[in-house]
Amino acid sequence: MLSEHFSLEEMVRSGVAIRRKIENNPSLADIERLRQLCVNVLEPVRRRFGVTRISSGYRSAPLNDAVGGVATSQHLTGEAADIHISDAEKGRKIYEYIRCNLDFDQLLFEHRMSNGCRWLHVSYTTRRPNRRQARPMEC
Repeated sequence: MLSEHFSLEEMVRSGVAIRRKIENNPSLADIERLRQLCVNVLEPVRRRFGVTRISSGYRSAPLNDAVGGVATSQHLTGEAADIHISDAEKGRKIYEYIRCNLDFDQLLFEHRMSNGCRWLHVSYTTRRPNRRQARPMEC
């Protein structure tokens, strides 16, 4: 377990990796960064809002390429996770809670217009001070 409610298994699980047989194994340093993300951001969200489903955590470089991630993605270093949002209103509340109460590096409320899928991308780093960069929500 990386924290009380988040396991390494769920932070590296990827349907794309399984379907395409892509290795997705973090280094020990990546695992420690995932642990920090879980402890400092995801656990407080879980305590406040209940079950928190991660749709994407750590990504190896081949997996990041396969999902169309950017080359500088913090998913590559274990510093980012995408939280699945099933309801836009709850998503807004989680976004505001993180923005106003937690230390974070980047916070993005994202959605795919074609299928209505929504997620919150949140990152946390210990390599430098967190930027607290939050993109305004688009509804």
